[in-house]
Amino acid sequence: MQSINPVNCQLIKEYPEPSPEEVEAQIEKTHQAWLAWRETDFSRRTKILHKTAEVLRSRADEYARLMCLEMGKPLAEGRSEVEKSAWVCDYYAEHAEGQLESDLIATDAHKSYVAYKPMGIVLAVMPWNFPFWQVLRFAAPALMAGNAGLLKHASNVPGSALAIEDSFLAAGLPDDVFKTLLVGSKQVDAIIEHPHVKAVTLTGSTPAGRAVAAKAGSMLKKTVLELGGSDPYLILEDADLELALPACVTSRMINGGQSCIAAKRFIVVESVREEFEQGFIKLMRDKKMGDPMLENTDLGPQARIDLRDELHDQVQRALAQGARLLLGGEIPKGPGAFYPPTVLTDVKVDNPANREELFGPVAAIIPVTDEEEAIRVANDSIFGLGACVFSKNQERAEAIARDRIEAGSCFVNAFVRSDPRLPFGGIKESGYGRELAAFGIREFVNIKTVYIK
Repeated sequence: MQSINPVNCQLIKEYPEPSPEEVEAQIEKTHQAWLAWRETDFSRRTKILHKTAEVLRSRADEYARLMCLEMGKPLAEGRSEVEKSAWVCDYYAEHAEGQLESDLIATDAHKSYVAYKPMGIVLAVMPWNFPFWQVLRFAAPALMAGNAGLLKHASNVPGSALAIEDSFLAAGLPDDVFKTLLVGSKQVDAIIEHPHVKAVTLTGSTPAGRAVAAKAGSMLKKTVLELGGSDPYLILEDADLELALPACVTSRMINGGQSCIAAKRFIVVESVREEFEQGFIKLMRDKKMGDPMLENTDLGPQARIDLRDELHDQVQRALAQGARLLLGGEIPKGPGAFYPPTVLTDVKVDNPANREELFGPVAAIIPVTDEEEAIRVANDSIFGLGACVFSKNQERAEAIARDRIEAGSCFVNAFVRSDPRLPFGGIKESGYGRELAAFGIREFVNIKTVYIK
């Protein structure tokens, strides 16, 4: 397994992959560790999770630099990611006990209630784009619920995977309760099949989700999938563009555009289209692309050369099918996986820029005549992760967001983001199940009925 710097495509470090026999031995160790961990009380778990947050914050600069090296995240964004990861640890340390408190139910029994008990080992198959946050948002609730965790991280961020494990150990988590397995995708099926592994959570592409769900389903094991997205942002004719434009550009450019919940399709009512396009291009052009180690860099490289090339191919196909280029769209000369801020307009509903997920700094502007067409275009997608509505009429926008947009999250006059206090997940080919909040911690527990006559 190799860690490659996407700035210059140079090797950072190689990591040996454990054999199937070594993986089998580790699963057994983690199972034995879980048998003890599930007996710990919430006070001990709380202390360890709060301490994990402290460790993360104390190493924020180190971990931000690591993410920068492994997948090109600018330093400021890396520090923010570490802080958010610490936040989710603190959140569950403070709230897990209440979220898992037994629910008394009135029946004809002397006493009946629902208890929430740990399941065992949860396997996490995680992506590279938020290499700390997406792991911690699974691990914090899983560990506070009394489960154990095995992490199969993306193959290009092994250093981040090991750093997370080390943070837990430094905080006092017992050995083997959370363990990184530096394995490739070929070993995932065998891990899912292992009887000690009780559930799987995956964040990644739709094809990866299908494969993991099929294997887990064949073993009758619970899954939660957070998959791709092509989030629509509806810019209605009464939108406050001074508010909407910076929010739209920020959402499109976060993490170099490599985010499932980034704004990707800007569905703009024709009456404000020209003003929106002009403002959007100006803000996108102002984004500085360069070395992510420099503090003033807004846009680093894409995570890998092959991903950058796939993105460019999508842009070329979109143009060939009638889209018009307003900005960017050319691979820069020199080393690295860089791709510039790019804006497409006149995107039709059958264009690849509307139908496919653009995982990079490429925005697709889709003109529509009115609100009704905007809603139809937004929902005419295989994805259903996030969405946003911009309108000065808050009551109107809220009704659209609540009742008419097909997505797991819909924000009004603010860009979509995940928050430990709110459930997060999608519908359609964006996956199923929920992470975060009380919904997330209850995904991987045995919801047990207890009835006493």
